[in-house]
Amino acid sequence: MRMGYDLVLEQQQKLIMTPELRLALKVLQLSTVELEELIKEELETNPVLDIVEYDREEKTNKEEIIEKKEDNPVDEIDWKEYLQYQGKSYYIENSTNDDMPEFPYDNMPTYGDTLKEHLLFQLNTINMCKKECSIGQYIIESLDDNGYLRMPVAELARIMKTTEEEVEKVLRIIQTFEPIGVGARDLSECLLIQIRLKDIKDENLEIIIKEHLDDIAGNRIVNIAKKLSISVNKAQKYSDMVKSLEPKPGRSFFCGSDCRYVVPDVFIEKVDGEYIIIVNDNYGSRLIINNYYKEIIRKGDKSSEAMKFVNEKLSSALWLIKSLEQRKNTLYRVVKTILEYQMDYFEKGDSYLKTMTLKDIADEIQVHESTVSRAISGKYAQTPRGTFDIKYFFKSGVGTDFGQDISSESIKKMIKQIIDKENNQKPKSDQAIANILEKEGYKISRRTVAKYRNEAGIPASSRRKRY
Repeated sequence: MRMGYDLVLEQQQKLIMTPELRLALKVLQLSTVELEELIKEELETNPVLDIVEYDREEKTNKEEIIEKKEDNPVDEIDWKEYLQYQGKSYYIENSTNDDMPEFPYDNMPTYGDTLKEHLLFQLNTINMCKKECSIGQYIIESLDDNGYLRMPVAELARIMKTTEEEVEKVLRIIQTFEPIGVGARDLSECLLIQIRLKDIKDENLEIIIKEHLDDIAGNRIVNIAKKLSISVNKAQKYSDMVKSLEPKPGRSFFCGSDCRYVVPDVFIEKVDGEYIIIVNDNYGSRLIINNYYKEIIRKGDKSSEAMKFVNEKLSSALWLIKSLEQRKNTLYRVVKTILEYQMDYFEKGDSYLKTMTLKDIADEIQVHESTVSRAISGKYAQTPRGTFDIKYFFKSGVGTDFGQDISSESIKKMIKQIIDKENNQKPKSDQAIANILEKEGYKISRRTVAKYRNEAGIPASSRRKRY
């Protein structure tokens, strides 16, 4: 066998991830808030880019220029021809949002009284010595967001260089503050504080809170009745009373990190019986080239260092603008296809939400499934029926006798309707619910019913039963 080195020509086809392609994929996947942050960073780092208010009268077809540039390398772009179209919009027909006001996030309310501020205000209204006030402040600062004290009293006493009795004294005062139950060290103490401050004196109720919270959680009312030698009916009333108490007294207060709001990426509006799609694009459509650099291009020497720098920055700016336009086009086409596919849902309601996959949309608009996935990732649509994550419309489902699958969301609502109408003394099992749905023409198993019931946050029949 002969071994040696040979030169062989071989043709291969493979996708090369160019920087421009990476930018386009990154821009496509970003939500509106993230995209605005990216554009702001580009405006800071690229002096060629500028942003202006959108002018309706200057709207023209800029897409023809982009198509011409696609046939040429970036370094061969005729920037003088490109700049004569500067300031025009890339907007798609029926997707303009120039009349839509821009809402700065700085004006949105993001702050409210925290639990600790509320408790400190009450502490300052009490006549206490300086040392007790310091202990009270430290205890309040040690509470978690739900109002529980997780630090042992002995540890608090060691840190504050005082006795455990004095810490307990101040803690009992704090436990009388609003919201009722704050300052407790565990769930049982929290509930006991609430019934005592409500002046409910019942020995059986205190025993249930101290020893039988697990039985209440599992709806084991018969066990409680046997242990306390009371009727099942009375045990049920005690259970209802315990469930009416607040297990997390601090959760109604602002805690800083939980302030979230959704900025829709797409608006679907119904105007005169017709649905209109508006892509949220307050920044991308207003990107232009700075006038100073226009003059450099017109009058500068192409061989100079300044011209090379400007040409490089202009190439970067063009790819960003082109990527923004591609993102808008793709998102518009995806949402338009979803709207057409789920028209029955928008017209008739939740029960008419159809099963839909990424492949269905990808085949319709003739792109890859990964492109559709990136286009809807982390994006929200504001519709006449509410604001939803766009992924909400992509649902798996079950078969029916009508020849068309029904989505899992519709099945969940049907299960909830069946459970709402059931006799709570004899709740329906998952198998009974499956049988009811099967009689109505929906092919579903007991395990699928259990899965959808859990996803809907509905407990099992054993926990729904009342005595």
